[in-house]
Amino acid sequence: MRRGPHISELFDLTGRVAMVTGGAQNLGLDMAEALGEAGADLAITSREGQKAERVASELADQIGVRVLPIALDVLDAAMVEAAFERVMSEYGRLDVLVNNAGGARLTEGGVLCDRRSIDDFEHVIRLNIVGTFHCCRCAVRYMREQGGGSIINIGSISGMVGRDRWVYEGSEDMVPNMSDYTAAKGGVIAYTRDLAAENGRHGIRVNSISPGGFERGQPPEFIRRYNSHVMLGRMGRDGLDLKGAVVYLASDAAAYVTAHNLVVDGGFTAWS
Repeated sequence: MRRGPHISELFDLTGRVAMVTGGAQNLGLDMAEALGEAGADLAITSREGQKAERVASELADQIGVRVLPIALDVLDAAMVEAAFERVMSEYGRLDVLVNNAGGARLTEGGVLCDRRSIDDFEHVIRLNIVGTFHCCRCAVRYMREQGGGSIINIGSISGMVGRDRWVYEGSEDMVPNMSDYTAAKGGVIAYTRDLAAENGRHGIRVNSISPGGFERGQPPEFIRRYNSHVMLGRMGRDGLDLKGAVVYLASDAAAYVTAHNLVVDGGFTAWS
């Protein structure tokens, strides 16, 4: 005798609304696609409004769900509030927020600590931590009113371990890991845990995903060296390796999971 919902029902997001910041490219697009394939209607954002519109149209045609495109700079608090108001106006609810928008910025003099621009360091911290805060702040307000929701912040393995710069040697076009990006993503992971503690009583689950490196045409020597650090012997694959993780954390399959950092790295951070 079945004791609960069928497993397919637990992963089903039909009737729910998911917002993915930075959802028009790379891992953000993978996650938006996955949530849509699981049945959720979508809102995707990009700093480039036309890009968001183009990708939203393609996703809607491909998956058959509604996709709302939004131009958004997550560092602009007013733009963030307007974006969430648009989602609520369009759909009337918000069940899932994926805080994927973030990244790094290069300094002309180099990325080492003694050569790093103070402005660039502060920008990276603000983009990843303050940008995530702006979006969580709005999402929590709406999710509390509706009785719950799932927030998924995107961290990184860079926020968990120091990075071996040897991996980058011999690949001149590769930019070594930046310590400010590490600090920012570590902050996102820590913020996730305490935001979960703050909002658990409101039925809001807050988790993070920390991806490892994904293969996107990097130099062969870099790929070879990186893979030597990975238990599975390979980098992540776009369109495949992150999709299950985000659907799991967004769905009722993870109804008793909060304050968790789900590491999707092929074993990179667990192998010394």
